[in-house]
Amino acid sequence: MTKLLRALLLCLLPLCSACSSCSKTKADPGTTASSSSNHVVAGDAPRTLTAFKDQADLDAFLAHLREQQKAARRPRAAGAQPAPSPAEEPAAEAEAKSDESVTNVQHAGVDEGGIVKLHRGHLVVLRRGRLFTIRMDDDTLTPVSQIDAFGPDISPGGAWYDEMLVSDGTIVVVGYSYQRGGTELGIFDMASDGKLSYRATYHLRSNDYYSSRNYASRLVGKKLIFYSPLYLHLDNKRDSFPALRRWHTGATAADFKRIVTPQRIYRPLIESSFLALHTVTTCDLGTPELSCAATSVMGPAGRVFYVSPSAVYVWMTHWERDPEGRAPRSLVYRMPLDGSAPSALRVKGTPIDQMSFLEGSDGFLNVVVRADGGGDTMWRAEVKSGDMALLRVPLSSFGGGDAEAPSESYATLPRPQGYAMQNRFVGDYVLYGTGSTWGRPTTPRDSSLYVYRYAGGGPTAALPLPHGVDRIEAVGRDAVAVGSDGTDLYFTPVALGETPALRPAYKRAGASQGETRSHGFFYKSQSEGQGLLGLPIVGAGRPGYRQLHEGSASVLFLKNVGLSFSELGTLQAHAGVGQDDGCRASCVDWYGNARPLFFKNRIVALLGYELVEGSLDGTKLFEKRRTSFAPTAPR
Repeated sequence: MTKLLRALLLCLLPLCSACSSCSKTKADPGTTASSSSNHVVAGDAPRTLTAFKDQADLDAFLAHLREQQKAARRPRAAGAQPAPSPAEEPAAEAEAKSDESVTNVQHAGVDEGGIVKLHRGHLVVLRRGRLFTIRMDDDTLTPVSQIDAFGPDISPGGAWYDEMLVSDGTIVVVGYSYQRGGTELGIFDMASDGKLSYRATYHLRSNDYYSSRNYASRLVGKKLIFYSPLYLHLDNKRDSFPALRRWHTGATAADFKRIVTPQRIYRPLIESSFLALHTVTTCDLGTPELSCAATSVMGPAGRVFYVSPSAVYVWMTHWERDPEGRAPRSLVYRMPLDGSAPSALRVKGTPIDQMSFLEGSDGFLNVVVRADGGGDTMWRAEVKSGDMALLRVPLSSFGGGDAEAPSESYATLPRPQGYAMQNRFVGDYVLYGTGSTWGRPTTPRDSSLYVYRYAGGGPTAALPLPHGVDRIEAVGRDAVAVGSDGTDLYFTPVALGETPALRPAYKRAGASQGETRSHGFFYKSQSEGQGLLGLPIVGAGRPGYRQLHEGSASVLFLKNVGLSFSELGTLQAHAGVGQDDGCRASCVDWYGNARPLFFKNRIVALLGYELVEGSLDGTKLFEKRRTSFAPTAPR
């Protein structure tokens, strides 16, 4: 699926959200399973999945699967199988993509691919197919270096450079190339003075990873982690398995080298004629030459993935009903980051997005699920519906895939109205609600924020809000719900003590949030119960999808004192149309273009190609300096 199709899906999203035909058959995720399937792992049951023995074993399985697909195609319409990732595609068709952290990550210690990072006193910014460094130390904002986010011998046509990570002077730009056949990794070196230089480009064979909410890459220490789907292409088995290629002029599909052995490919637990390889790839950034290894599990195509400090979880849902007509079946896989064998558990429902998961320090996995949903690919996370539950299971319940989470593992949750649902674990609670997100801000159908204590149980609190819920974020030990009433933007503090309670909201008249992704927000804790928060904003009524082509007007900064929010001020972008930057790649801001940044005691706003620094005079924020790092188009 190309990113041109991403845009088409986005245009259709508001129609789908309002149309009941987008919803699948309702099914309570907590419905008690039949006695034949609802059982726990026996003492002698395998604790991990079963891999293929060798290449012959894998080939025999694929031959059988190919015959199943042929039989399934006869009564089906053409095109039932998802299109495989092409190894090569004509450019014309492909065109039709230990510093302080400045990233609002889900887990401390697990960095997420983004558009701006802080390293060695420099900001590193990825924007519209280029990398930039800006010196931040010594009370400066000085552009230092810029370079194309792709190699000098690479044509960027048909490629999109979406996110990046930085580790000890090594910058990895993560993109997707339809022309060259998969996830593209550009490796760059950053000197201590901020100068950038290109090192190499690698390709990982995969299908497009894009999600409106999730991120493709993570970084734990020097370990680069990717999740990627790859549809099985049985007419050409060579192109169906994870492989890595170092790019060079004249490179072909034959240069790909498989990075997964049959003994690291695990058999499917649900029988289906149409399967995908769900692959977790880890690469060592501590060596000059990129070295990667992969683990793959076969399963249904629909998925949501989540990365904890210890494992990658992939939730797969099989939407074909079984011969007895029972509801769609799901599995959650646990793939440890230490390379040990994966395990699985049979489950019900589908998570909304990666924020629906929490691997707790108490040894439990907690997941918010809804009855209907197709994973978080593209914009599917924006249209979840159906009944809701909180699944809570011990990690010890994962095994060889025979066990199913018992019905008592699900706590039924109140079902909100609407489709664009947000959810977040904060402290001992999970919070959720619905808003407009990618659509036009409107008067909410359901203006409640639901709060449930996931570890201790008890009733769910429905806290009435004057606005919808477009964002839920942690503010120290408490939370904030951000959303619109169709005209104004609200920030409502949520006290998460013994009894959850709302505090008076801060209202920004005539505004909407300018960024929908989690990285658009940041909270800087200063002391117990005090801190600063920032969020890009635009005028009232702007639909969320317009962030792809339009920048935010400003970044709003608030002060938190004991969950009392007060405005410090805004740092604004220059009015008017920007100059031609000669963009050659990634000319759509799929990951946004504005961020609040806190560096030591400094407050900075990233607004497109501008960095604007503020200075606090008592309780008010004033502009101190600004700099532009915009490139100019070649003449």
